[in-house]
Amino acid sequence: MNNYYIPLLPGKKYHLQSRAVGSENLFREPMNYELFLTRFDKYISAIADTYCYCLLPNHFHVLIRIKEELTLRKYFKELRHRKYSAENIPAMIMQQFSNLLNSYSKSYNIKYERKGALFIDYLRREEIKTDNQLAATIFYIHKNPVHHGYSKGIDQWKWSSFNTILSTNPTKLIRMEVLDLFGGIKEFKDYHTHMINLKEAVIIE
Repeated sequence: MNNYYIPLLPGKKYHLQSRAVGSENLFREPMNYELFLTRFDKYISAIADTYCYCLLPNHFHVLIRIKEELTLRKYFKELRHRKYSAENIPAMIMQQFSNLLNSYSKSYNIKYERKGALFIDYLRREEIKTDNQLAATIFYIHKNPVHHGYSKGIDQWKWSSFNTILSTNPTKLIRMEVLDLFGGIKEFKDYHTHMINLKEAVIIE
């Protein structure tokens, strides 16, 4: 199935990615990254748990788990969503992501006095089906700034979740689930410092 049309279903894990049109950047300065994370929290935190993320100048990656159907039902009913039904849940989830991208694009266009689409794709996505895939994909997402030449080390890129996972600062990330997946902080750090085989990773470029 084309990965633009894979449905986002309750309880399932997904690697999501989108990028800017042409040679545009999604993020030009720190306040852009901060705004995107704020809007992500506004539109996505109620419908999905976030394992990790990485924002790069011209694209972003996130790894999420959609919340269970009962939680989604309560949330959408609180919004008084008239089209709520179990069958409509995937479309309603995608609408939340559409709201995120549209909201960010509108603010970006106003700030930089530009017009037109900012994101080249609606949203690319692939399902994560095993713990090995989950761990390898978290590593892949955190390694993206190094892979693309934006930093020399994973811990040197400010706009990823790597340092937040290692910190004790408040976060909406499901930090403890991530650390438990690897076996603890030491194992999480070790995994990110070795030459991990990305064969298991669910990669979207």
